[in-house]
Amino acid sequence: MKTLLLAVIALALAVTPFSTRVTAAAAPKRVVAVSFAPVLNTPDFAGSFGGKVALDPCRGVRPIEFIALPGTLFAVEGELEKNGVKVLRVTSNDYPYPSKTGLYVDARFVEEADAAAKDRPRHLPELAEIQKRLLAALGKPYVWGGNVKDGVPLLRKYYPHGDPLAGVDCSGLLYQATDGFTPRNTSTLIGYGEAVPVAGLSAEAIARKLKPLDLLVWNGHVMVVLDDESIIESRMGCGGKRSGVMMTPRLELIRQIMKTRKPADSFPKGSAGGGAFVVRRWFPPGGAGAP
Repeated sequence: MKTLLLAVIALALAVTPFSTRVTAAAAPKRVVAVSFAPVLNTPDFAGSFGGKVALDPCRGVRPIEFIALPGTLFAVEGELEKNGVKVLRVTSNDYPYPSKTGLYVDARFVEEADAAAKDRPRHLPELAEIQKRLLAALGKPYVWGGNVKDGVPLLRKYYPHGDPLAGVDCSGLLYQATDGFTPRNTSTLIGYGEAVPVAGLSAEAIARKLKPLDLLVWNGHVMVVLDDESIIESRMGCGGKRSGVMMTPRLELIRQIMKTRKPADSFPKGSAGGGAFVVRRWFPPGGAGAP
């Protein structure tokens, strides 16, 4: 019997790929981010950040889901090793979006959470501070899954090929400016806050209705009204188009959008949304802390 058991164990080890092997040690039930922590939809951190793969959203190379902020709490579903890197499969209330392949974090970016640990507290900055942070990202590159404009220091420590996450995507621009108070994906932002009625209006009429921090959004892209004059966004810029964080006069941008999309009061069901966009007002009228 003992000889048979040893043979079964040896066979199991032989068929388990060396590059991805589940460890015998039990993973902690919950961990907390000790720094900015990239969350991927693949356990292959070494492959994603080792310099062999160019992270190119225009070509569909998109392993990054988001960058968890320090203090983000994760529930651990499993532990494995991939190309020499210990990786945890996780879920988090900070990122409640489905992933067919799961969500993963490099174990060096987190530590075991104590029994009393709670989800990262959310505190909305004041209007002027959010505007200041949005402006500070001006000129930064578009990075799929990015929401830390200056990148991830620990990434540079553990993956010496560089930091490809110094930049922001469209919803990441807002997420960073609000300290992670706002939803991370446009699929939620299309219904976030209250609708500003814009269906059937002209570009000029819509521009007059906008207030600072209103969102012009569809499922796939979001733009933020910066002030009385401008709208700020992070554009992917495929096909030789302008890319990165940029500002545009509000009326000019609305006219651009309305060449291909129609204003709606609520976003139609379906990922395409019938070529619509909506305006959402989420910032409290009295400012941060207002009921």
